Amino acid sequence: MANIRNLDPSASPLDYYGSELRRLREEAKLNQDQLGAILFCTGSLVGQIETARKVPTREFSERVDAALLTGGLFSRLVGLVLKSQLPNWFQPYAEMEAKATYISTFQAQVIYGLLQTPEYAREILGARNEGVDLDAKVAARMERQRILDRDTPPLIWVVMSEAVLHQEVGGREIMRAQLAHLLRMQEREWVKIQILPFTSGAHAGMPGSFTLLRFEDNPDLVYTEDFVRGHMTADPAAFREGSLRYDHIQAASLSVEDSARLIARVMEERYGDQHAMA
Repeated sequence: MANIRNLDPSASPLDYYGSELRRLREEAKLNQDQLGAILFCTGSLVGQIETARKVPTREFSERVDAALLTGGLFSRLVGLVLKSQLPNWFQPYAEMEAKATYISTFQAQVIYGLLQTPEYAREILGARNEGVDLDAKVAARMERQRILDRDTPPLIWVVMSEAVLHQEVGGREIMRAQLAHLLRMQEREWVKIQILPFTSGAHAGMPGSFTLLRFEDNPDLVYTEDFVRGHMTADPAAFREGSLRYDHIQAASLSVEDSARLIARVMEERYGDQHAMA
């Protein structure tokens, strides 16, 4: 049976997307199964998206645009829909992240979000989010990464603790793919990755991860998180302190070239095929 739940288009971006999908599908005189066949998905999925029970992907949206000749409407809407799947407290940061011209971050425990593979992100996001729509959460994180493919992407300089490479998230295959992804990303001239080695001892990043955002037309920001929510401030004193700490962390880290070699070595020695056969 077709989903016929009525939506309030003003309730959320997801509701608006669903109501527009239904409206344009009906204008095209297609039922849900017929549109699903054109999109290479089930009519049930079309119905779930039309009733805001399922979050659409960017691929689905592009196929809808092609099938219904919408002029790119759903490809534009899906960005808003996926952004709305981010935690409310995180959305202001994501908006500023997308505007930044220079992002520098220290990550003590996990791979930086903009450099995560979907599989790694799923493990991280699912660790304490039982019952949530993980597909939607992962899609939202991948949507954030689209800033890396802009014509003029931000310069991103990432320093990560060596511990991040050894923390086995999701198993060896996921970690091997994640570390391989880091090496591929480092080939982009605007992405730099350094590893803070275990041998550095006590360092300026001991209090935890943080991110610095720099802009052309906005005040610089420093962002931190605790286990409840994130904290973003444009306070100049806080930004100066973050910048100073970041400089000290960078100075204690391996060079970009040596960091790439360490990532490759850990990938082969810890997560390679020979390790699996041992």
